[in-house]
Amino acid sequence: MYFTLEKMMESGILRMMNSFVAVLIVLACGLSSCEKPFVDEMSGKHAPDDANVVLHFSMSEQNGFVSRAAVDIADICSRLNLAVFDGKGTKVKTVNQMLDTADGTVSFKLAEGDYQLVVIAHNGEGNATISSTAKVTFPSNKVTDTFFYYGDFLVSAERQTYELTLTRAVSLFRMVLTDGSMPSNVSKFKFYYLGGSSTFSPAEGVGCVNSKQTELRPVSTDGIYEIYTFPHTEKDTLTKVTVTALDENDVVLKEQVFENVPVVRNQITEYAGKFFEENGGEGTAVNGYLRMTANPEWDSVNKFPF
Repeated sequence: MYFTLEKMMESGILRMMNSFVAVLIVLACGLSSCEKPFVDEMSGKHAPDDANVVLHFSMSEQNGFVSRAAVDIADICSRLNLAVFDGKGTKVKTVNQMLDTADGTVSFKLAEGDYQLVVIAHNGEGNATISSTAKVTFPSNKVTDTFFYYGDFLVSAERQTYELTLTRAVSLFRMVLTDGSMPSNVSKFKFYYLGGSSTFSPAEGVGCVNSKQTELRPVSTDGIYEIYTFPHTEKDTLTKVTVTALDENDVVLKEQVFENVPVVRNQITEYAGKFFEENGGEGTAVNGYLRMTANPEWDSVNKFPF
C-alpha cells in the first residue's frame, strides 16, 4: 500500500511539473509573437523595429504630355542619396544606397516634428553631397542622369509609410554624327560647355551655379554622344558648346562650336550633322523644331541640324 501511494505521489508531481513547463512554453511563444519584426507591405522587407518613417521611391515617366506608370529608380539610376533637415535647416539624417543591392526603400526613426526631405537619384561614381535643401554637389562635378524629390513631411510617433515620386532634374545635349565614315585616328571627343550648372538646388528645382563643364566621350559605334547639365531655369541656354575630336595623344583633329544651345529640364536637345566632311563646320542652332519622342524617359526632343 505504501509503495502504491508513493508512486501515485511521484506521478502527481510529474504531472504538475509537465503542466508548469507547458505554461512557460505558451508564454514564451506569446512574447515572441509580440516582438515579431515589422514587414513592410510594399517592399516585403523588414524595417527596423523602432522605425517610424518608411519611404518608397519611384520615378515619374512621361512622354510629352502623356503620363505613364512610374518606374523603379533602380531601372534608371545606380545611387540614391537622402538627407533630412529639421525646421532650423540642420541636417539630422543621411542615407546612401547603391541601388544594385537595395530596392529603393528607406526606413529610419525620427523624433516627432516637421522636416524637409531631399532625395537625389543619379549615376555618379560616388555619393552626392547634400549640403542643404538649396545645394547638392556631385563627385568631380560630373553630371549624370539625375532625379530628385524635395518636400516637407510631418513625423509622428506612429509608423508612417510614404510613396514618393522623383522627377528628372537635368537636360540632355545629344550630338548625332551623320558622317559616312570617321577618321581612323580619332580616339575621343571632348565637350567643353558654358552656361549650365553642375550644382543643383532641390528647393528651386534648377541649377544654382555657373559652371564650366568638360566631358570626354570615347568614339561610339552609333555616332551618338550625350552630356547632361542642370539648367538654371526651366528653359535655359548653353552659351557655348565646343566639341573637339582628339587622337590618343590628345592632339586636336577637328573642332566644332555650337552657340546659344537651348536646354530644357527633362528634354533632349539634339544636334545632328556631319562633323568631319566638307559641309560640316562651325554653326549655331537654326530651324529648330520640336518633336515628341517615343522614349518614355524624356518629355521631348528638340532637334537641330548643323
